[in-house]
Amino acid sequence: MASASGIARRTGRRFLSSLPALLGVLVFTFLLMRVLPGDPAVFFASGPNAGKAEIEEIRRQMGLDKPVPEQLVRYLGDVARGQLGRSMTTGQPVLTDLRQRLPASLELTLTALVIALLLAIPLGIAAALRPGSAVDHAVRFLCALGVCVPTFVSGLLLIYVFYYLLGIAPDPTGRVDVFAASPPDITGFLLIDFPLVGDWEGFRAAAGQLVLPALTMALFVLAPLARITRAAMLSVLGSDFIRTARSLGLPRRRVIVTYALRNAILPVLTIAGIVFSTMLGANVLVEKVFSWPGVASYALDALLASDYAPVQGFVLLMA
Repeated sequence: MASASGIARRTGRRFLSSLPALLGVLVFTFLLMRVLPGDPAVFFASGPNAGKAEIEEIRRQMGLDKPVPEQLVRYLGDVARGQLGRSMTTGQPVLTDLRQRLPASLELTLTALVIALLLAIPLGIAAALRPGSAVDHAVRFLCALGVCVPTFVSGLLLIYVFYYLLGIAPDPTGRVDVFAASPPDITGFLLIDFPLVGDWEGFRAAAGQLVLPALTMALFVLAPLARITRAAMLSVLGSDFIRTARSLGLPRRRVIVTYALRNAILPVLTIAGIVFSTMLGANVLVEKVFSWPGVASYALDALLASDYAPVQGFVLLMA
């Protein structure tokens, strides 16, 4: 019980210390949306040819007829009550839209992170075992390439090669094929919902749709994960206990996997958490290229339509 209460106190302190930052994000995003060019009332009133009365009615519905300080106070009050407003684009509460789309983004991001770790850890180990060799330089070049090439470019290249040229990838048209039926909305994660209803054909189709966008995101975050793996392995391989294990004649594989990697994996997992949060908010280009119905593409569509509430809700979610 003491341990549980200690964890609860630490969690409470962390939450309270984050409130000023969240408040700053809310205020900054609110003001930024108000200074962007374009009038959302004109957009949602069927274009610039709409009548003045119709535009004013839309402005009243969106609360834009009030002074900006009053709008901000009302918005902060709504957020404190758990209300993020209503999207004029979808007609639904922003919280509902985010709840429906968040599983798609989480499924894509988690899969991409797993792929990145499966690629980065062996590459980092190989580079650390032969520092300065051709293998080390090749790993560095691959990591640099993954960072330098924008995600929308690598995504389009993967589509061109695997879908257009080779024909082994499915249409890049979202989470499931346009002609396939979606499973019942149980968890929102298709790789979980399809097996729960026993639809393994649907599971294979959903997994196939997920491969290219997840690989695109994985290539982008491969560099930091491989670099930290290499640095951590080099540090551990030069330590006294590794030299002792080698002097005792232990097998090379056991020394590397059991002793070196187990001690070097902690900083890799730490940076993986930071990378995951970055991926979740920065995957908007991947979602647009592959027509993925996640929260990032939802926020971008809302931004292009000057729909304030979804953008503010998305930024708050990421913060």
